Amino acid sequence: MTALPSTAAPTARGVGPMLRSWRERRRVSQLELALRADSSARHISFVETGRSRPSEEMVLRLAEHLDVPVRERNALLLAAGYAPHYPETPLDDPALGALREGMERLIRGYEPYPALVVDATYRVLAANRGITMLMEGLPEHLLEPPLNAMRLTLHPEGLAPRIRNLREWRGHLLEQMRREIALHRSPRLRELYEEVAAYPVPDTVPGAEPAEPVPYFALPLRIEHEGRTLSFISSISTFNTPMDVTVAELAIETLLPADPATVKYLHTLLA
Repeated sequence: MTALPSTAAPTARGVGPMLRSWRERRRVSQLELALRADSSARHISFVETGRSRPSEEMVLRLAEHLDVPVRERNALLLAAGYAPHYPETPLDDPALGALREGMERLIRGYEPYPALVVDATYRVLAANRGITMLMEGLPEHLLEPPLNAMRLTLHPEGLAPRIRNLREWRGHLLEQMRREIALHRSPRLRELYEEVAAYPVPDTVPGAEPAEPVPYFALPLRIEHEGRTLSFISSISTFNTPMDVTVAELAIETLLPADPATVKYLHTLLA
């Protein structure tokens, strides 16, 4: 198993070491960051070593140029002695009603193709009939809320036995999680990774018809449904310039049919 990036906080506390950690992770020099942020390499050095306390505006500016996730920007502000800048509104809050309705309308409009909404730990917040179709026949203990997309996909009693190219798709998903852990340093996401990475890899379902040769333009998810092999390409969308932690961590995943046979089958089944 590939070793995970460390999620430990910097040994020295304070906003300076945290900013230095993000800068080094982004492989940006102090001079380059200073040029981006309209500052000086000397000032960046003083901030990182604790000799200078950055203003709230400077913390936010540096975080923006280092592409720091919104949740972590709040952590930087707290470390510098300022209040968090970005709220974290529960998704069921009335203030996010228009957002919820818009996402649900979007994934319903994508039918008959599968689509779902997940949060930063792959908890399923909404799903359409295409996703429900793929989950048919799964055991009840995997369908109890809160549903988790990674657990449903990789669990040996979940979708894993139905995935014809499981080893390739599993490798793709685990690498995706490793990148997210390196970016967000989330203990909950790390715990989920360790759980699903430890699942045994079952054999794929026998008896499904061989796939027609198709020139795929990206790694497909090839999954069996009622004796047919369906092929999908995954696409993930997030929100630009989010001003709320909850919104920043939402992702809409759509599964685009990767061959004509899958298109025809889904339109026939879910018309």
